Amino acid sequence: MVFDHSSYPRYVTHDDSRSRIARQIFPDGEDPDPRFTLANERTFLSWIRTALAFIGGGIAVEAFTSEIFTSGLRATLSIVLMVIGFILAAGAAFRWHRIESAMRHKTSLPLPLIIPIVSLATALGAGLLVLVFAGVL
Repeated sequence: MVFDHSSYPRYVTHDDSRSRIARQIFPDGEDPDPRFTLANERTFLSWIRTALAFIGGGIAVEAFTSEIFTSGLRATLSIVLMVIGFILAAGAAFRWHRIESAMRHKTSLPLPLIIPIVSLATALGAGLLVLVFAGVL
């Protein structure tokens, strides 16, 4: 029987060529294929663009919809959109770290918990707009 050591994480020693911050964020595991790391970074940036769109939408609602919405509804909608953007930005960073850790330890990738949040937020936002334009709110 042959014992395979390749599935065990590589623990960092003092001769690690990575930067100090890289060793602190990912203290163990093996460097994944750079293509996968870069794809993970691109996905992170896509989530950040989505977060910025929500934040920009919140600012635009507050700045340009004074004739459409009452001040209370406008402020609420604006705050909700910006909070969703902040949650997405934080979730993107958390997800990037989880994916990178999984790749470094050669384990299954974690479930994308951020997707249900975006779906729910989008559905609630669309429902709110329907109610506003129908004259209910």
